[in-house]
Amino acid sequence: MKNDKLKNQYRINDQIRVREVRIVGEEGSTVVPTRDALDMAREQGVDLVEISPNANPPVCRLIDYSKFLYQQKKRQKEMKAKQVKVEVKEIRFGPQTDEHDYQFKLKHAKEFLEEGNKVRAYVFFRGRSILFKEQGEVLLLRFANDLEEVGKVESMPSLEGKKMFIYLAPKKAGVKKISQQARDREAAEAEAKEQARQQKESKETSAPANGGLFANAKISADALKKLTEDSGDKE
Repeated sequence: MKNDKLKNQYRINDQIRVREVRIVGEEGSTVVPTRDALDMAREQGVDLVEISPNANPPVCRLIDYSKFLYQQKKRQKEMKAKQVKVEVKEIRFGPQTDEHDYQFKLKHAKEFLEEGNKVRAYVFFRGRSILFKEQGEVLLLRFANDLEEVGKVESMPSLEGKKMFIYLAPKKAGVKKISQQARDREAAEAEAKEQARQQKESKETSAPANGGLFANAKISADALKKLTEDSGDKE
């Protein structure tokens, strides 16, 4: 279905029924009659593809249509991969939310914003609790103030029916979550590096210092020579 939709976006060959078109390519662009452009496409064994129908004259390319569709599909995938998917997370309060519940929801809202999501927080007024709407507004303003390091207010508290809403957007781009598998791999690599470091230090500690036996033998010989010389001097 997606491929059919993509195909229907472009007119090709005899579907292009304007008097002239602009052909674009690596060497630049040129305006030619559409009939001549079709002849050029047939000579090169490719298609005449209209890529910008609203231009005056319409812009076309001489390219194999299947190859063109593949390039367009690939470009769309790349653009989609670069886009950060933003979700709107809801946080619900009552007009008389206790401190423990407030801190719990504040923590979750902070996590949502740090991940790049928006937050829609609201106070739900049940029955006669609508009389405490000022109290709900104060709560939402406090909520926004406590999140000012990670979120910015998109709209101030507003009453819609029995709910008072406030909207927050993340200040920074979302941080991609690391999967458990990736975390395990990083931990294993760090452990392997630490073991290698410890083995290296162990080898360096056990290795003979200052040249080993040969150095010790030389020191002993020098000491014996000096001792002999001192004895001769005393005689």
